[in-house]
Amino acid sequence: MTEQIRVAVAGAGGRMGKEVVKMVLEDPKLRLVAAVNLSDEGLDAGTLVGLPACGVTLSKDLELALVEGKPQVLVDFTTPQSAYSNTLTAIKHGVRPVIGTTGFTPEQIEDLDKQCQERGIGGLIAPNFSIGAILMMKFAAQAAKYFPHLEIIEYHGDQKLDAPSGTAVKTAELIAMNREELRQGNPNEEETIEGSRGGYYNGFRIHSVRLPGVFAQQEVIFGGFGQTLKIRHDSYERAGYMPGVNLAISKVLEYEGLIYGFEHFVD
Repeated sequence: MTEQIRVAVAGAGGRMGKEVVKMVLEDPKLRLVAAVNLSDEGLDAGTLVGLPACGVTLSKDLELALVEGKPQVLVDFTTPQSAYSNTLTAIKHGVRPVIGTTGFTPEQIEDLDKQCQERGIGGLIAPNFSIGAILMMKFAAQAAKYFPHLEIIEYHGDQKLDAPSGTAVKTAELIAMNREELRQGNPNEEETIEGSRGGYYNGFRIHSVRLPGVFAQQEVIFGGFGQTLKIRHDSYERAGYMPGVNLAISKVLEYEGLIYGFEHFVD
């Protein structure tokens, strides 16, 4: 039998963190060796997610958990304020970070990449782990070669902190690689209500919808002469991200340096 990959989870008590803990415990190729959360210290991680006790208890101290658990990979779904310092701690101990938290600056990503390379380990920061969402981004980037007029509309729950979403930003970045900047619309256009045309990026617009009852959706709308093209992805529950997280855990062992974007792991 292939040796199990040793995994630590930061933010284990959060909504995404619980899904990660459950996924790791249910996959025989993976072994949960540490679970970190600011609350529920001492609670068994298996009990936390409704599974039988697994012998791994929640800790508040990430560094101690990494030293004692000796994981190969740290999965982090915490907050932008915590994720950067958690990533630094993981790299210091030679643990490969798989980060699902957005909000890193380009300077931080560059610094983390340098540190990963110095330690000879791989790492990943991914705005979205949904394989369907990654395909949506790839298809949109391809379509932009032929439909340069477009807008992005993304939908999330009303408690999401950042706008636009990390997925929308990553989509825009990929599109911009295949499309020269083109300022769309009437050059004399005037907003009578500020912000009604959405955020400006590389000549096109990004709109963020925030409503209760919404989980995560995004569509890219392309317009051409006599036709439109819509590429849309809908997520309905957090479990839909777990196949991507699982793939990232194994793939990150094959890389050196920090990768930004899960699309690099999806051929």
